[in-house]
Amino acid sequence: MTVHFIGAGPGAADLLTLRGRDLIARCPVCLYAGSLVPAGVLAHCPPNARIVDTAPLSLDDIVAEMKKAHDAGLDVARLHSGDLSIWSAVGEQMRRLDALDIPYTMTPGVPAFAAASAALKRELTLPEVAQSLVLTRTSGRASSMPDREKLATFAQSGATLAVHLSIHVLAQVVEELTPFYGGDCPVALVYRASWPDERIVRGALADIVARAAETPMERTALILVGPALASEDFRESALYDSAYDRRFRARGER
Repeated sequence: MTVHFIGAGPGAADLLTLRGRDLIARCPVCLYAGSLVPAGVLAHCPPNARIVDTAPLSLDDIVAEMKKAHDAGLDVARLHSGDLSIWSAVGEQMRRLDALDIPYTMTPGVPAFAAASAALKRELTLPEVAQSLVLTRTSGRASSMPDREKLATFAQSGATLAVHLSIHVLAQVVEELTPFYGGDCPVALVYRASWPDERIVRGALADIVARAAETPMERTALILVGPALASEDFRESALYDSAYDRRFRARGER
């Protein structure tokens, strides 16, 4: 018996890895975060599977479900939204399973920032504009931010920022970032990227709060900030330049 932690992607039911789909299809038990994982993903569960929405459950309750399945010799598909590597609350579950000697695997999923980038039709790193992407958030009830991980610290780099779980404090985010990026720096708010009700609000640090007020968004909206969001005069990458000598194409070849 194995618990399979699976990143269920950002929202669209078909933004699921083939590995994740196949694992779901062969697990007789499925635990999913109902508030974030789309119901369409559950269509891959086998007939008569035990499907449990963990949104109202505590960590103890969730682990008890896993232990129950383990005792019965039943594999579990444990679905989390987006990708498992960030803000998934999977770390404490794995620690509990280690203590119970219950085996588990991890299958990555499409993260929200990637879905937001696709929705915006923008590359988040551009030559000589931004070559780094910082994934961060602001302090919340569930988890505070370490003192060394303030928005101002990251903003000093000028990198593209993807600020998660912070739409409710958008004005605060703008206030902290404006001294470093300037009021004309592009901003994009992407709500429920890849879902049917996806919404996008574009603007600059100087006016994004007012623009956002016209289109209220909840906590699942992602805040993207940085010059790469609107730059059009960036230098083309040398990667595909005919004069660039690289391993798979000698200089001058086309």
